[in-house]
Amino acid sequence: MAVVLIALAGASLGVGAARLQAGDAMSALVLSVSRIPRTLAAVLTGAALAVAGVVMQEIVRNRFVEPATAGSPEAAAAGLLAVTLIAPHAPLWVKMVVAAASALAGAALFVVLIRRLPPHEIFLVPLAGLVLSGVVGAGVTFIAWQADLMQYVSIWMLSGEFSGVIAGRYELLWIGGAAAALAWVAADRFAILGLGPDAATALGLSPRAVIRFGLLVVALVTAMVVVSVGMIPFVGLIVPNLVSRMMGDNLRASLPVVALSGAILVLASDLVGRLIIYPYEVPAGIILGVFGAAAFLGLLWRGDRHVH
Repeated sequence: MAVVLIALAGASLGVGAARLQAGDAMSALVLSVSRIPRTLAAVLTGAALAVAGVVMQEIVRNRFVEPATAGSPEAAAAGLLAVTLIAPHAPLWVKMVVAAASALAGAALFVVLIRRLPPHEIFLVPLAGLVLSGVVGAGVTFIAWQADLMQYVSIWMLSGEFSGVIAGRYELLWIGGAAAALAWVAADRFAILGLGPDAATALGLSPRAVIRFGLLVVALVTAMVVVSVGMIPFVGLIVPNLVSRMMGDNLRASLPVVALSGAILVLASDLVGRLIIYPYEVPAGIILGVFGAAAFLGLLWRGDRHVH
């Protein structure tokens, strides 16, 4: 998988309207300013979203949820919209903090909501997430339409677009990558939490502390992705399910594979989007939306025996 990722990264560096030539100063500038940052952004986004999907699934004990279907992106967009309206000239770190706090609130609200659902109705959990996402997203869209800020909202919630990534405009994604790395450090705790709060408590774990930490990881990853490239759907849903079917639920062993798989999926989708109507582009989020919808239907069709 590492070899596949390296090959895709090499292809990503070579694809573009500008032709690169060895020893040419302009080619070196294109690489350093545009193509290397874009490739790194796709890798970081895919890896972080896939790991955040695992964390969210362990928290709610359901295989059919991910940050993109739990209201977190819409909540982060609501925070960004509030900052844009109240303090339009606020520095980037302020927007980052507000987006992360809003995403954390959205994820926490989702967890509170699903605790009231019947535990045996497993398909109500993703439906509740979609309803919450729709309600929050509708509110954000209405306010943005009133304030003539629809272009911003479309970038935050709908695009999944890497064409605008250049040096100096993607570095926040390293924070999301660091949050995903912290999730691997706590992998055993998340695996125990997936057994249920009673079992976790019996094994000496504090379920609430692990849930708070997991929600923080999900919020940081979601906020950084929304701020940098816009939300990309299905990565945190498809990748964890496919990897768990091959490797089981040993998160300590499987999380690196999940991160690699997410990076490969997003980078490959970005490449397909850049080549399908070359020299124009289709956003990676659209490519993943088409592929992810089909994969999600397959998971629903065959997923009953794989749910916690």
